[in-house]
Amino acid sequence: MKFVCDGLSLAEAVVKVSKACAVRTTAPIMECIKLSAYGSEVSLLASDGELSISKTVRAEVFEEGDVCVPGKLFSDFIGKLSGEEVSLSTGDKGLEIAYRDAGSFLQSLPADEFPRIDFSIGENSFTMKQEALKKIISEVIFCCAADDSRPILKGCLMEFGDKLEMCALDGYRLAAAKADIVAKSGEKSLVCPARTLSEIAKLLDGANEEITLYTQGGMLLVKEGDTTVVSRLYLGEFIKKENVIPARFETCVTVAREELIASAERAAVLIRGDKNNLVTLEIGTESVKVSSVSDFGNVSETVKAGLEGVETTVSMNAKFLLDALRALDEESVVLCFNGPVSPFILQNAERKDSLYLILPVRNAA
Repeated sequence: MKFVCDGLSLAEAVVKVSKACAVRTTAPIMECIKLSAYGSEVSLLASDGELSISKTVRAEVFEEGDVCVPGKLFSDFIGKLSGEEVSLSTGDKGLEIAYRDAGSFLQSLPADEFPRIDFSIGENSFTMKQEALKKIISEVIFCCAADDSRPILKGCLMEFGDKLEMCALDGYRLAAAKADIVAKSGEKSLVCPARTLSEIAKLLDGANEEITLYTQGGMLLVKEGDTTVVSRLYLGEFIKKENVIPARFETCVTVAREELIASAERAAVLIRGDKNNLVTLEIGTESVKVSSVSDFGNVSETVKAGLEGVETTVSMNAKFLLDALRALDEESVVLCFNGPVSPFILQNAERKDSLYLILPVRNAA
């Protein structure tokens, strides 16, 4: 294999596909990027067994062929050559990388050891505006679980009906949102890994352009431009949000979102690093008192609000509160409670396409 290409284009492609390289694995081939030079382009492919990313770049190919190189090392090295024209060729020592009057060798592995990735997925499809898909991913993905105690909660439930409904929860909070779809065919429900959705979101730049997600046999494929993402889907029963979100509330308070964010951020400064990271909201008839207490001092501020129902006091993780408030986008938001220990929700005051639920923390103080 031998080809010459622009270093910047190659570096950008390597950075993108290297996100799918495996880490801490006993199979060195899974830590590699596969380079395939054919025709007038080079394809880069990485896979950790769950997520696979492929990207092509234009190149002048002198000898066609394939080779696998260590992903992290290759990414770091090529990143330093973004302003150069780069020549890559295989030899007895491995992959030779030539630039200007210099050259380097990088250890390589045979391409036939790399797992085969199926790019023929296409039985079912769902088409959306790129802007809508990117927005709904950002609205729910941060509520996915990060640990492996319940693997399915590391993904987002995606249900395709008249709209796309997405849901994520980690055991302490829940996010649910809706977005318009353009067209659909086939299955109506799937659970997609959060890291896959994160990589898909990075592909979406066109506001009104459409993007299509294809699924088949527990796999998902998305192609945008010269980049393709293939991922396994999680199998199993996802928690039904209807069983988690209360049907009615005793207290609902409307407050200016930016004012509440500012007060909560200041309250969070003094409790940074505390185990529970607690901020307390005291809901009154005309205001919400935001407070926090730590060994370093205390904060107590009042934000104007409108109350429907009974007064109450609730303590919660400050990060969970701020994540939800930042994900909402209207000037006014509504918080609804059922006392100090029951789950509460946050929504925009007008448009109810997204909802966030948080479990309060019993404040020993």
